[in-house]
Amino acid sequence: MEQKDKYIRFDWAVKRLLRNKANFGVLEGFLTVLLGESIHIVEILESEGNQQCESDKFNRVDIKARNSKDEIIIVEVQNTREIYYLERILFGVAKAITEHIELGNLYSEVKKVYSVSILYFDIGKGNDYLYHGQNTFVGVHTGDFLEVSTKEKNAIVRKLPSEIFPEYFLIRVNEFNKVAVTPLEEWIEYLKTGVIRPDTKAPGLEEARRKLIYYNMNRAEQLAYDEHINAVMIQNDVLTTAAEEGRQEGREEGRQEGREEGRLEGRLEGLAAGRQEEKKENARNMKKLNVSFDIIHRVTGLSIEEIDKL
Repeated sequence: MEQKDKYIRFDWAVKRLLRNKANFGVLEGFLTVLLGESIHIVEILESEGNQQCESDKFNRVDIKARNSKDEIIIVEVQNTREIYYLERILFGVAKAITEHIELGNLYSEVKKVYSVSILYFDIGKGNDYLYHGQNTFVGVHTGDFLEVSTKEKNAIVRKLPSEIFPEYFLIRVNEFNKVAVTPLEEWIEYLKTGVIRPDTKAPGLEEARRKLIYYNMNRAEQLAYDEHINAVMIQNDVLTTAAEEGRQEGREEGRQEGREEGRLEGRLEGLAAGRQEEKKENARNMKKLNVSFDIIHRVTGLSIEEIDKL
C-alpha cells in the first residue's frame, strides 16, 4: 500500500527547520503571499523564542528575519489563549526596533517591522480569519491622510506614516472555513489542517511539500515531533476543560444564590477556581513531559515551590 505523505505542522517547522537557509524558500513563499510583495530573507536573527535549548518556550515559537529591503519580519505561532497577546506583540515589535538601532544613530536608521501572528485560539470577536493593522493619521475634520516629509537618498520625499510604522497581521486559523482558491487560502488551509495539495502552485507550498514531510525525519525527530503534538493537544484539552468547569461552577453557585449579586460572585469565584486548577493541571502535564520548572513557571505563573509539590 502506498504511503500517503504526512506534513509537519508549521509551528514545528518554524522552530526546527525553516531557520535553515536551505529552507528559506518555504517561509519566503508564505510571506510573499501574505504581504503581497516579493520577500527575500537575508538572514534569521536571534530572538527570545527561537532558541533550541532547554529553555525553549513551551507554548510559543517565533522567528525573526531580515529581508532584502533591510526590514524586520517577526513570525509567531500561538497555540493557546493568552489574555494580553496584543500587548505582548506590541512589546515584541518595540523591542525589535530598539534592538536594531544603536545609540547615537539617526532616526532614519529605524527599521520597518512586520509582525505576523498565526493564532490557534479565539482572540476575540470577529468574522474574518485575517486581520491587518497599521498606523495612519487621518484629519479629524477633513478626513484626509497625512503625508510626512522625509529624506531618502539625498532627496526630500513624501511618505505615508504606514510606510514607516509597523504593520500587524493576525491570522485566526480556526476561523478559516472555506474552499481554498487563492494562494493565501491554500496557505491558511495548510496551517489549519496540515494538508498541502499535490498540484499546488502557491509560493512556498510547493517547496513545503518536498521539505516538510514527516517521514523524511529520522526516528528521533519523529518522536520529538509526536511528543510536541501530544503536548499541544493535552494543553488545549486542559485549558478547555478547566474553562468549562469554571463556567459550570459559576453557574451552579449563581443559581443557588438566586440573586444577581450571588450569580456574579459565583461566576467570578468559579472562573477563578477554574483558572487555578487549569494552571495546576497544565503544570502536571508539562512535568510528565519533562518540561523544565522554569518554563512551567513562566507558562502557568505558579511558583517553583507549587510546581514541585504537584
